[in-house]
Amino acid sequence: MTGRWASTGVRRPPYGLLPCAAWALTRAALLLSVSGVFSLGGLDVTVDVSVIYRGWYETLLTGTYPLDDVTWQYPPGAALAILSPALLPLWEYASAFYALVLLCDALVFGLLLYAGRRPGIRAAGAWVWAVGVPLLGPTVYARYDLMVTAVAVAALLAGVRHPKVLGVLAAFGALLKVWPALVLVGVRRGRPTRAAWSAAALTTAGLGVGFALWMPGAYAFLAFQRDRGLEIESLGALYFHLARHVGWEGRVELHYGSMEFLGPHVGLVSTLALGLAVLALGWLLVWRLRARTFAAHTPAQAAFTAVLLFTTTSRVISPQYVVWLVGLAAVCLAFRGGGMSRPAVLVLVAAAVTVLEFPVYFAEVVASDARGVALLCVRNGLLVAASLLAARRLWRETVPGVRSRETAGADPARGDQPSRALR
Repeated sequence: MTGRWASTGVRRPPYGLLPCAAWALTRAALLLSVSGVFSLGGLDVTVDVSVIYRGWYETLLTGTYPLDDVTWQYPPGAALAILSPALLPLWEYASAFYALVLLCDALVFGLLLYAGRRPGIRAAGAWVWAVGVPLLGPTVYARYDLMVTAVAVAALLAGVRHPKVLGVLAAFGALLKVWPALVLVGVRRGRPTRAAWSAAALTTAGLGVGFALWMPGAYAFLAFQRDRGLEIESLGALYFHLARHVGWEGRVELHYGSMEFLGPHVGLVSTLALGLAVLALGWLLVWRLRARTFAAHTPAQAAFTAVLLFTTTSRVISPQYVVWLVGLAAVCLAFRGGGMSRPAVLVLVAAAVTVLEFPVYFAEVVASDARGVALLCVRNGLLVAASLLAARRLWRETVPGVRSRETAGADPARGDQPSRALR
């Protein structure tokens, strides 16, 4: 025995025992919550599964996508997630859905725990996932976003050795919910990039055509997504929450599947939000062109940063989006020397605040009451801070000249050195 375990005379617990115990206890609590055994209060988040998802399920079984339902705003691959409870035909739809989400949850945890045994990787990623997911409360099991996150996590972990697998999984994930395509942005230049991006392109083309031939309406979601407005939990919506207290003559309505602000100046703020997203895209393109130092953890760092930037600047920040960030943060922290500790902690805190904002006090958010607006300010502020810190870290570690200028001015007595991954 070594270290603190030897000094106390206590035998080190088997690898993975503590995170497994934490995962099992927290997931039992989540299942009890979505099953109605206990409630955190606020809205009943399970309605999305038992009513909306179930309705889509019935429509998909007829051989068509929901062509007349503007709340269907997902790529064609989402049909697989909605239809997945058919794998458990003896179960009621909602129960089967929760069981399959639990299975995906366990898959992510298992992948992170298994990867923790590899050289250069640690169990911290499994801990982040075990602790971070339940912070979002029952919403995380009552949406299919965790399934999508599982695909993205698997892509990043597989991509360390197999860029083509990363590309295939990224394309499949993108056909589920678009954002997993961003795991491609940080692949090492040269042969790995060509392998990953070509595999992604071929997979997207093949599956895209397949979905179009499978059922009519595979890409009807594009029109529905285009017409979305400014959701009340977004960064830009904070302006209208405050403006309502000084006479703004707008309103909040259920619009295209989410609670949105409608009224004067909403279009302008929505356009500004799109402008911020374009700026984020521009920054990512500049980073990609200038980056030269790629380590094993760079794809995870880049994906985490990219998803943070686009989530924060989005016209819609639904609570379940935070599970994407938790998954990517877990992969970042799984790598030794992978950095991103500060933005990852901010994301975990944001997850804890998110469950208060939705579902617990969502009625106060809708009414723009002080507590609801304060929770939104804190949550969105944490996401903005995490985005800036992640972007700064990614730039410093990968763009030539930045790290060298800093180390040139380091105090030799302190032994400041760039990390081994950057040499």
